[in-house]
Amino acid sequence: MMCTAAVADTIKPGIVYDFGGRNDRSFNQAAYNGAKTFQERTGIAFRDFEIQSASQSEQAMRNFARRGLNPIIAIGFSQAGALERVAKEFPDTDFAIIDAEVNLPNVRSVLFQEEQGSYLTGMLAAMASKTGKVGFIGGMDIPLIRKFACGYEQGVKAVDPKAEIFINMTGTTGSAWTDPVKGGEIAESQFARGADVVFHAAGATGIGVLQAAADKGKLGIGVDSNQNYLHPGSVLTSMVKAVDVAVDSALEDAKNDQWTNGVQILGLNENGVAYALDEYNEKLITPEMKEKVEKAKAEIISGKIKVHDYMKDGTCTY
Repeated sequence: MMCTAAVADTIKPGIVYDFGGRNDRSFNQAAYNGAKTFQERTGIAFRDFEIQSASQSEQAMRNFARRGLNPIIAIGFSQAGALERVAKEFPDTDFAIIDAEVNLPNVRSVLFQEEQGSYLTGMLAAMASKTGKVGFIGGMDIPLIRKFACGYEQGVKAVDPKAEIFINMTGTTGSAWTDPVKGGEIAESQFARGADVVFHAAGATGIGVLQAAADKGKLGIGVDSNQNYLHPGSVLTSMVKAVDVAVDSALEDAKNDQWTNGVQILGLNENGVAYALDEYNEKLITPEMKEKVEKAKAEIISGKIKVHDYMKDGTCTY
């Protein structure tokens, strides 16, 4: 259904993607899908920009704001500083950021409880593993990605306390999100050490991880978007983050003049994170595996199981 011209004139959305670009088939693409869903439902088009360097983030947001785009949504923690500076310059423009907290009266910050979804994928990895050795490959070595790794580790150990977990990060700069060749090489090194299931939280770099798993007859685990379809039968599951829903909801709120600022935290209870089960991986997830994971999911939501959040204290203790 097309919206009226009068309504369309009141909202001109802008999206600024993180490193890896719109088509990373992971984090950024989830944001794009959310904006696209909104556009298809309302007829309201959006502008978007793919950064190639950190400096472009601030330039893109400022240019969008000068042109009257509103709201402007920044995808990724690395854009927090840029968004804060631009949001101060344009106090009458609404901004949102995914995966970071910016405390300004015109900013909505959307955070996810990635540790909860990662715990469930860790359980599945441990149950699927035949070697008792599993891996994790992160993109940029930052607390957010350590948060994924720690939740995963806790879930693995909940199933198999003796399991061995290999953890590697791809790099310390933005290029860590955009190097599928290196992702594949790290995955192969983990397979050589005995891992037979590897979970990536590495953006476009993770495409190489999943490819390596498929090539070696091992299992990969996708992230952010549902990546099960990329290698049917080789992707055990994906730890899905509802970035698409967060973007769609933000744009819908702006359209309906219901925009709210402040922090939103989305976990299992809010369907903000989940493990993906579909026709591409259903043969890999046995009824027993699903039963155990669903039980754990309910116990995390009820508070019976406490999943440690690495970002609260910078440690992985559980």
